[in-house]
Amino acid sequence: MDAGFAFIALLGALVVGVVSPGPSFVLVARTAIAASRADGVAAALGMGLGGVAFGSLALLGLTALLVHAGWLYLALKLAGGAYLVYLGILIWRGAGAAITVDGEAPRRGRNVLRSFWLGLATQVSNPKAAVVYASVFSALMPPAPPLWFLLALPPALFVIEAGWYAAVAVAFSAGRPRAAYLGAKTAIDRLAGAVLAALGLRLIYEAARRG
Repeated sequence: MDAGFAFIALLGALVVGVVSPGPSFVLVARTAIAASRADGVAAALGMGLGGVAFGSLALLGLTALLVHAGWLYLALKLAGGAYLVYLGILIWRGAGAAITVDGEAPRRGRNVLRSFWLGLATQVSNPKAAVVYASVFSALMPPAPPLWFLLALPPALFVIEAGWYAAVAVAFSAGRPRAAYLGAKTAIDRLAGAVLAALGLRLIYEAARRG
């Protein structure tokens, strides 16, 4: 397979996976409408960095361990599931708390940094993403990729992950989505918390079944 064609095919397959709804989408959308557009974009950048981490591991062949070392994959599933459940509970418990949207925010820099780390942690908490990267790479990576291929792939992965979630952040931080959120904050936060917790419990359940 030509390296250029393989590069495009690989990125196309990853785009399909990135735009599929999941915990990352829920987190970025909620962050954008509950905090600010800057916070949503910061979380998106964290998602992008997580994608680069998974892609780099796949390039190094380390994610094959997740497939062949069953105990490691189960452990990561349990840890990732527990984190998502914890995050869901935090969002649920804070559903009734009032928020200030347009006031001055002297701690904005700190909040944006927190959103970045939250996005990164949510992205890397899902070991399935690592397996998806490893599977796509093993199926579409040329046997001997040229140097340009290896150098261009990590930044391309960052653009795909961060670009998609930044678009989500911009869309959900617009006036109408934010007004709708403020009008039904408690219900929306509880729904978001329940979705994240349910996804975490699903990971834990799958790990328990395979164990």
